[in-house]
Amino acid sequence: MNDIIIALAKTAILEALNQPEDFDLEQALKDYPELQKNGAAFVTINTKPNKQLRGCIGSLQSYRPLYQDIISNAQSAALHDPRFTPLTREELNHINVEVSILSEPKILEYSDIKDLKSKIVPFQDGVVLKYDGRQATYLPQVWEQLPNFDDFFSSLCHKANLPMDCLSLHPEISTYTVKKHQEK
Repeated sequence: MNDIIIALAKTAILEALNQPEDFDLEQALKDYPELQKNGAAFVTINTKPNKQLRGCIGSLQSYRPLYQDIISNAQSAALHDPRFTPLTREELNHINVEVSILSEPKILEYSDIKDLKSKIVPFQDGVVLKYDGRQATYLPQVWEQLPNFDDFFSSLCHKANLPMDCLSLHPEISTYTVKKHQEK
């Protein structure tokens, strides 16, 4: 399944850049019917060999077939991530693609920061933070760059355009897990 998910994402990026590709979507959907079930995915593009982020777009909720979500998010990560210029054809040989299939986010009840810290599982939990109409998420992979709870949540608060100590405001926190698929 890993290979087909990565091939689907890479094909979507090639199509977005008007490059030739020979992926047989119809056959893939026959061979992997689970791709037709609703699912939520994040597509992350990193440069190689230094693994610098080059684009990352995704869905938190399942609202369309997984294969459509992967295609749409792969193309958006390549061309429409507001943090980066659109990917160019010249970069195609210098990127790695990763697809994270998300579980349904579940609201995590907590009484205070200490309680939250006891319930969050670093390196396993993806986190959605919501407060006052603002929202941000970090995939579980972000723990690799920010393994410290305080650093992780300060950065997540900042990403949501909230004060870096926004946990003191008791935002809504949801967690999810991912199945990570990446190029070999």
